[in-house]
Amino acid sequence: MITKINNKVVAGVFSLLFPLSTFLFTSCEDFFEQESDHVIYAGSEHLNNAVDTLYSVTGILSKLQALGDRTILFGEVRGDLVDVTNIADADLKDLSVFNVGDDNKYNAPRDYYAVINNCNYYIAHADTALRNSRNDYIFMREYGVVKGIRAWTYLQLALNYGSVPFVTEPILSQEDAEGEHPRYTLEDICRYFIDDLQKLTGTYVSEAFDITTATPMYGKIQSLDSRFFFFPMSVLLGDLHLWLASSTQSAEEYRQAALWYYNYISRRNGSETAYPTGTVRSYWPVGTSNYLMNVNTFSSQFASRNEETYERESELITVIPGDSLPSDKNYSALRDLFNSTLNNSYQVSLVPSQGLINLSAAQKYCNINRDATIATYAPEGLSDYRSGDLRLSSVWPQYGNVYVSYGDGDTRRIDNYQYILKYQSRNIHVLRRQMVYLRMAEALNMAGFPRMAFQILATGLNDEVMEKYVYPTVSKEDSLKMVNLNMKFPASYRLFTDKHMTGTATDAANTMGMHSRGSGYTPMNAYYQLVDSVPNPADPTKNVAVPIAEQQAFVDSLILNESALEFAFEGTRFYDLMRYAMRQSNPGAAMVKLITARRGEAKRAEVQGELKKDLSDRTNWYLNWNGKIGF
Repeated sequence: MITKINNKVVAGVFSLLFPLSTFLFTSCEDFFEQESDHVIYAGSEHLNNAVDTLYSVTGILSKLQALGDRTILFGEVRGDLVDVTNIADADLKDLSVFNVGDDNKYNAPRDYYAVINNCNYYIAHADTALRNSRNDYIFMREYGVVKGIRAWTYLQLALNYGSVPFVTEPILSQEDAEGEHPRYTLEDICRYFIDDLQKLTGTYVSEAFDITTATPMYGKIQSLDSRFFFFPMSVLLGDLHLWLASSTQSAEEYRQAALWYYNYISRRNGSETAYPTGTVRSYWPVGTSNYLMNVNTFSSQFASRNEETYERESELITVIPGDSLPSDKNYSALRDLFNSTLNNSYQVSLVPSQGLINLSAAQKYCNINRDATIATYAPEGLSDYRSGDLRLSSVWPQYGNVYVSYGDGDTRRIDNYQYILKYQSRNIHVLRRQMVYLRMAEALNMAGFPRMAFQILATGLNDEVMEKYVYPTVSKEDSLKMVNLNMKFPASYRLFTDKHMTGTATDAANTMGMHSRGSGYTPMNAYYQLVDSVPNPADPTKNVAVPIAEQQAFVDSLILNESALEFAFEGTRFYDLMRYAMRQSNPGAAMVKLITARRGEAKRAEVQGELKKDLSDRTNWYLNWNGKIGF
């Protein structure tokens, strides 16, 4: 039990959004052991001791918990990969059709500002000049992650509301709360926090301490490693540059995004270290003609407690912790929305959309024979959604009729039992390794390197791939200039090859093209190729190069599809659609086309008729509240 803090400080919030209130260290039994009168902050001028700092940071995290479910639902329910059922409550249904009113339970911007104001207080009062006997900054890890939490929270506000009141000083009085505050757009938010975070990276990066990847280490809290609770600064900077690039169409901003994602990959485990993609996948046995039972390691990264174990090559990067009981304040309802449980009387609110089912089935699964000389393709029409890419069926297993217990000996048959493996934990998974790789591919592509981006999908990246596939079309000098940190991956990135497929490899692979995680051996897939040249219409005996803009558009569509196959249900989809639409000549028309595909081509008009906002108007992509936030 950590020593109790008795001092209290009032931390007000925007009167622009809601009345002045007191931020207490509220009940969060499963996250942190505490007493009822513990508060977030000590009332001293500076936060300059370990107890103050620990309580301050964990207090901010307790406020962050209120944003957990929304982070997923805002990104998923408004997209094209899930559909709501008749069981869903009115607030969820309204979210899916862009009809979110001021009283919708998910429309509560005050929860975001609760996080922001507490971060502002910490940033204003933390004594960052303190050093220990080794001349190391004592609280710089905490200072960095709090700045990161503030940046992430503002980014979520801007992505969901478009135009938001902006304040960076703590509001501690009614007078402060009643002041006027400027409105910031998504572009403004990105520019401010790129500058804010990069100032730290220029000062606090060394061989011994790298603020871009370092986090506090508080050990385990309720069996979960506390390093999962934070947002790596290098990934945040990648995201901020990626969104700014999508807003401005700046190749240089895309380049910076790629650099920061690569910074995380290459420094997560120390200077010049490896953070490979791994080789978990769902696949049919090599050479099979009997497509009945696939081999599924892909789902293990979601269905096992091992997924929440922090290791050098952990798939999971960031979580928002949740409580264990529905009666607890920060219990996540996601399990009960996606899964048949006793809590929802075995009736789910969210189901995979027909659009996702169609996209998954449209992929060509590439199998190879045992000597890796012939590629064949899995047939169409397989049961249990196993045609095409296997990731959907891996995380959405089909159980048919299931007998469940309602208690007191009451057993009933459930005809439409649903079990989504991605939602078996009480904790909310926000960021994982494949997201960093796919966003890096997106940034590389739009920076002018579609071949490099494509190989992240097709083979994975290492020195061998760069030499064989990238440098012949993009000079080595340009490639190295592009990434600044030298895209020449260390030898520790070992490619998954046909020998690993057939079981004849003598080494262990740790790097794989992302499409191979569900669609077979992609390097031999004739349906998954990036074409550099085509026959010249004027002289078919000669080829002409495919313009780079056409290659970029093609790879951009592959990346969008890959994000659906890999991250379905994980809360990234609507934002992926936003960035993709922003790159099109008519963003509004592009968004309409994307969202109305939710139930397949045949039912576009049906979806269009249900939408309550005209998505061809970009301001309608965003929420608003009480005329005080949003467009």
